[in-house]
Formats: sequence, structure tokens, C-alpha cells
Amino acid sequence: MGTAAAEVEISEPLLQQDEAAAPDLDEPIPDWKEQITIRGLVVSAVLGALFCIITHKLNLTVGIIPSLNVAAGLLGFFSVKSWTGFLSKLGFSSKPFTRQENTVIQTCVVACYGLAFSGGFGSYLLSMDEKTYKLIGEDYPGNHAEDVKNPGLLWMMAFIFVVSFLGLFSLVPLRKVMVLDYKLTYPSGTATAMLINSFHTRTGAELAKKQVNSLGKYLSISFCWSFFKWFFSGIGDSCGFDNFPTFGLALFNNTFYFDFSPTYVGCGLICPHIVNCSVLLGAIISWGFLWPFVSTKAGDWYPAGLGSNDFKGLYGYKVFVAISLILGDGIYNLIKIIYVTIKEMSTKRQSLPTVTEVIETDSNTSKLLLEEKKRDEIFLRDRIPFWVAAAGYVCLVAISMSTMPLIFPPLKWYLVLCSYIIAPALAFCNSYGTGLTDWSLASTYGKIGLFIIASIVGSNGGVLAGLAACGVMMSIVSTAADLMQDFKTGYLTKSSAKSMFVSQIVGTAMGCVIAPLTFWMYWTAFDIGSPDSPYKAPYAVIYREMAILGVEGFSELPQHCLAICIGFFVAALAVNLLRDLTPKNVSQYIPIPMAVAVPFYIGAYFAIDMFIGTVILFIWERINRKDAEDYAGAVASGLICGDGIWTIPSAILSIFKVDPPICMYFKPSGSS
Repeated sequence: MGTAAAEVEISEPLLQQDEAAAPDLDEPIPDWKEQITIRGLVVSAVLGALFCIITHKLNLTVGIIPSLNVAAGLLGFFSVKSWTGFLSKLGFSSKPFTRQENTVIQTCVVACYGLAFSGGFGSYLLSMDEKTYKLIGEDYPGNHAEDVKNPGLLWMMAFIFVVSFLGLFSLVPLRKVMVLDYKLTYPSGTATAMLINSFHTRTGAELAKKQVNSLGKYLSISFCWSFFKWFFSGIGDSCGFDNFPTFGLALFNNTFYFDFSPTYVGCGLICPHIVNCSVLLGAIISWGFLWPFVSTKAGDWYPAGLGSNDFKGLYGYKVFVAISLILGDGIYNLIKIIYVTIKEMSTKRQSLPTVTEVIETDSNTSKLLLEEKKRDEIFLRDRIPFWVAAAGYVCLVAISMSTMPLIFPPLKWYLVLCSYIIAPALAFCNSYGTGLTDWSLASTYGKIGLFIIASIVGSNGGVLAGLAACGVMMSIVSTAADLMQDFKTGYLTKSSAKSMFVSQIVGTAMGCVIAPLTFWMYWTAFDIGSPDSPYKAPYAVIYREMAILGVEGFSELPQHCLAICIGFFVAALAVNLLRDLTPKNVSQYIPIPMAVAVPFYIGAYFAIDMFIGTVILFIWERINRKDAEDYAGAVASGLICGDGIWTIPSAILSIFKVDPPICMYFKPSGSS
């Protein structure tokens, strides 16, 4: 599970040379309090709710979440500009919309919908529920009834509030070291800053207007198409365009079909080509070859006649092979990031700049240096005292130590304390690694906490304790990396560090309420977690099985399953090593094991959708690369947002038991 983001290389000199996007040296900088406005917070809350709904949908269906930062930036800019334009037509004056306010909105929105992912609503929290427990099997070794905790709105809000703010206070004192001393790139944060800076230039504002128009157009198309599809989806999960046998019934039975989903096509437009091709390759390997082969061994490797969701049969192979690929990829990248971090830190420590003096320079160099000096002054002007960060962290640890055992009794206070003692070090590693590579390993750190705590607690509540510890670790390292990325964005847009910190806190507080509420809409309206449901929540089963493995070991796996898992685990390590050792012109064509793993358990249908998206983008880039670069993100965001917005009326109809009037399904022509 994770966010699929492009591997971009953005350097600060490149950013500085882009004069069209650079802030004016003489531009007045508002006070940090003026950067946080009521209209900005209102827009942030509305967009945060929208993106939480979209993130939940992706999390509960396939688990691949593309970066929505471009959409957040575009919609934030458009919303406030529309707001001020409407007021001016009514004769009311309004404060100018600055790049700093734009940055605050971006920060709030990303902090809010980030909790829909790191909050575990499609993974570790959902792994605790009774449906997942029964799906694995009540008689399955290590799967105990006492390790069940069904979703509840109040306890989920309390849990998110307790764990989500700790990451914000853990690394605040290091913001100068990370952003100014080490000059970490934070590619996504830098790209976001370039986007926001470009909005506030004349040419950039014109392009942004066209991008918003494009986003709105495809949002409307996506919403109307989803509405149209609903009429044919009938009762149950076997009707409609979502089950259209595009390539024939034989391939349909192996999940190879196009389900006409605007969301997944949009994901294909946003995600890099290699991610989409890796997903398709995983679908071909698993559903094209591996699972048909394993299914022929029924009665030999595993008992024949088992249910499709029985872990003693084919279903067990699907889950554990996917886990082996995910762990192999995660462990390799964790070791790689730690190695790169240590190497870069030692290099930077030997060559940290102390004093920069410029006596004779040309005009361009002088302008760039003045620009950098101005940004440094603004970034360091509004300090966040060390005692605030330390006191905040200690107070939150004390609150968490007293409340976590009440929510999850097997997770004792001393285990919580140990987690919070090592969490800042892990948060630093993740934040530094994200600054270098743009790849957050929050879920990997969460899995490490899961295995350690589950094995320590053992069979008496170890599964529940491990899943809760996964949430603690994942939330801390994820929010810490997000905060540093936002500091980088704020630095490049000349926004106050204090306004960035406050907006991150406000956005997190919004997310603590909005993320559980939007998840609750899904929980009450749809059949969440059922393998036959569109919202099968694939990672719920995977995370619970990981926790059971931490307690019980590998003794209960189906025959030959462990050998197959070891093979795929080693393959994930080898492929990652090959990607790093080969030249870039070769490695760009080598698949990504984490992306390959996703369809092993979920199915091939969404891989077809994403591949169609990547084919559309590929052709678009060949016809007009400039247009593709300018508008592909807006088109993709419109497709994703429109389908996501339709979820709200769809959920309301489901709650009031209003069923679609038509069931469109397909069968062989010879059958009655």
C-alpha cells in the first residue's frame, strides 16, 4: 500500500532559473498570521473532505493512491480566486490572494487527506474487524476472537487524534538542518512550490485557468458516466459495466476485463508508465499463469472443494505471495534508504556551508543569491521554539500512554512508551530518505512495528497489539515526512515556517474528524471487506495475516506456499538490486516489485484500466508533449474527482435502500 509518485529529479538551481515561476524580490511578504485566513481554512476543509473520499475509495478498492497534490493546488487556487471574484462582483473588497495563502491551503488539504491513508482505514484498522477475522477463518491458527475490534466512529477519532500529532512535534527542531543545511530536495515539495509560484504569475495564472477548465470538464464527464453506470449495476456485485467481459468470458473468469472505471484510468494517467506496466505485468504473471497453475493442484497441494476465500486453499497462496513481494520490496528499500542517508549525512557533514560571501558576481548570479538569502531570512524569522516541540511531544506521549491501552488493551503502556522513544529516529530516517528520493517508507516502518510488537505480546492479544503498533509507527513517520516536505514548499514560496507548522496542525485536526467521518459513510453504505464486493479492502486481510505470522510463524501455510513465497521474496530483492545497478536508460524499463504485487491478490481488472490510462498518456505525449505535460494531471484529477464525488449520492441511495433498476450481466449464448 502506498502512494504512487513519479520519480522526478528537481534541483534548486533549476528552480531558481525559472524566472517565470520565481517570486519577485520586492514582493511584500505578509505576516504569518495573515497567511492563515478564514476563507483558506474553509476551502481546505471542503477540499480535504473531497480528497478523503477519493483516498478512501482507492484504499478500499486497490490500495494504490496516486499523488493528488496537483489537483489540490489547482482546486485551492481556483476556489479562492472564484471566491474573491464573486465578492468583487457584489461590490465587496477582499484581501489579495497570495502565494503564501495558497501554500497554507495546500498544506492543510494534504495533511487532512493524508490521514485517510496513514490512519489505516483500508489496512491495519480494518484488519481488526470481525469480517476480516471470519474471512481468514475462525479455526485458523493464531486468528483469535479476542483480537477483534470492530470500527467505531468515536474510538477511531480518539486513536487518530492521539497518534497523528506526534510526528509533527518530533522533527520540528531539525527543520533548519534538513532544509537549509543539508539542502534536501524533497522533489514533490519542490514541484508543488513551482506549481504554486507559477499560479501567481500572469502566464501561470492563465495556464492554471485552462487547467481548471479541463479538470472541471472531465470531472463532469466522470460524474455523469458513473451516474449512468449505476442504473445498470443491479443488486449484488455481478451486474453492470463493472463486470463487462471485454475480452471474453474465459479471460473474464480470470479477472481480465475493462470495468470502465474513470478512477483507475485517471490513476493510469497520473502514475509513471513503469508503475502501470509493472501492475499489468503482475496481473499477467499471477492471473495469467501462476493461479491457473496452482488451481490445477487442488486435491494435491491443498484439499479440493474449498471455498474461494479459504486460506487453506488457493486464497492463501494469493495473500502470502503478495505479502512476500511487498516485504521484499519494502525491506530492500528500507536498507537502501538507511545506507543512502548515512552516506549523504557523512558527506554533507564534511562540506556544510558556513558563511557565503559574494564580492564580484554577474547580475544573474547576484539575483539568485539575493533570492536565496531572502528565502533563508523568511524561513528563519518566525522561529518555533525547541521547548514547544519538546513539551508538545512529551505531553502527547503521556496522553497516548494513558489512552492507547484503553482503546487496545493488549498494547500495554510500556510498549507504547518504547515505540515513542524510537519513533523520532525512524521519523528522521524516513524524512531524510523522502527528501533524497521522494519515496516515503511509512508503511514499511509500520510493518516493522507490527512484527516486533506482535511477536513480543504473543498469542494473548498479539495480533491486535501488533496492528495498533503498526498504526502508531506509520502515523508518526508519515506525518513527520509530510511536515518536512511542507517546510520545503513553504521555504520556496517564501511562506513562514510558523504558518506552515500551524496549518499542518490545523489540517491534521481537520483530518482527525473528516477522515473517520468519510470512512464511516463507506462503512454504513457499502459492504466493506467482502472479497466479492467492489470495496474488498485487500490490505485488511494482508495486514491481519502479517500480524498472525508475527505471532505464529509459517507453520500453517498451504503446501509449497512457503517455497513460492521465498522465491518471490528473493526475486523482489534481486529486481530492486538490478534496478539500482543498471544504467538509468535500462533501469527505467525494469518493473517495480511493489507495483507487481498489487494485482496478485486483488485481480487483473484494474491493471487493464491503469494500462489504458498509460497508453492514452503515451500517445498524447507523442502527439503533443507540451499539452500532455500541462493538462494530463488536470484531466486525471478530473476523472478521479468526478467518480469520487459520485460516491456520495451513491452512498446516500444505498443507505436509503434505493437499488439500481437494471441488472446487466453476461452469460454464454448456449446456456439457458
